[in-house]
Amino acid sequence: MFSRNKAATPAAPDPVTEAAKIEQTGAPSSGKGRPTPRRSEAEARNRRPLVPADRKGAAKAARERQREERARQYKAMQEGDERYMPPRDKGAQRRYVRDYVDARWNIAEFFLPVALVFVLVNFAVTQLPVLALYVLIALYAVVLIAIGDSVLMWQRLKRRLQARFGIVERGTAMYAIMRAFQIRRSRMPKPTHKKHGVWPE
Repeated sequence: MFSRNKAATPAAPDPVTEAAKIEQTGAPSSGKGRPTPRRSEAEARNRRPLVPADRKGAAKAARERQREERARQYKAMQEGDERYMPPRDKGAQRRYVRDYVDARWNIAEFFLPVALVFVLVNFAVTQLPVLALYVLIALYAVVLIAIGDSVLMWQRLKRRLQARFGIVERGTAMYAIMRAFQIRRSRMPKPTHKKHGVWPE
């Protein structure tokens, strides 16, 4: 019984042989070659603070990064560099929409100046209720005409997009109509051409 237990016990490795193997291979023949870290030490290494030590400094750095990002996007929209434009303005289809809207004379692009004139006139005729009512009706008429013209513009643009790209990206209609309602000179990204009439190919 005792002889069987002694036979089952593995022999201890020879220190001289083990040292020679380490010199030849650069690593021990068995084991990890380093002590196993304690659980508390491993948890301490993986533990990260949820709140930075310098909260004011971190907030200031975040605001600075946001300011630089906005400045880079603004410059890109002025120069037409799509690499740094906001995601909603990137892509060949969005660029085609911008060029189409900018090439067209849209009634909606005159809406803001006309609305400002109507507001000033409405203040001037406050003492004349009948005339003020006519001014208000005329303003609503301009709004309806601008909306109708924008819908017509979108229907024609949609057919062009389907013929060129196959599909129309989601949100393109609102993107085109909102650009049509902006004054051409203040549109961002800026129009590629200074004048109307240059249609995208």
